[in-house]
Amino acid sequence: MEEDMLRRRADAAGGEASDAGSLAGLLGCVAAGDRAAFRRLYDLVAPRLFGVALRIVGERGLAADALQDAFIQVLNQSARFDPARGSAEAWLVSLVRYRALDIVRGRRREVLGFEPAEAPLEEPDALALLSADEEGAALRTCLEALAAERRRLIELAFIDGFSQAELAARFRLPLGTVKSSIRRGLLKLRECLGR
Repeated sequence: MEEDMLRRRADAAGGEASDAGSLAGLLGCVAAGDRAAFRRLYDLVAPRLFGVALRIVGERGLAADALQDAFIQVLNQSARFDPARGSAEAWLVSLVRYRALDIVRGRRREVLGFEPAEAPLEEPDALALLSADEEGAALRTCLEALAAERRRLIELAFIDGFSQAELAARFRLPLGTVKSSIRRGLLKLRECLGR
């Protein structure tokens, strides 16, 4: 069954990576074991995918790591790509994005519990830039009306990208407490903003 699917993908690609012209065709050839198609695919999309990874991780070396991990996954799992479920480019971007996010999360875990002894309990206001427009000012006012710990959880979750599990570990709180605190805070924000 899988061999038939691979053969159909290779046939759809014209059997030659240079004639495939489409990323989906190249992925079909890669799934059939065509190393030249893999090289062509890499040459076509690596610069764009590197840019995606670099925007997420912020460091060239880490972006290169994310790109390499993603292409290893492409080599090993290209048979899983299904053009009926979405475009090849979206599939490739998602692979790189997930690898890059894994790197960011791993780095965050390394320093999650670290805070210098002299550090104030509150970090500088992460919403300072929002005050420039009316909606931002309203959101800031509503956030300031929340209890400090609830506001902090919402800021870390929605601005800094921490997961609720990471926040529970960071503040040594039960996960359910973090979830309900964020949910209640969001309800208060909605009420305050009149939405």
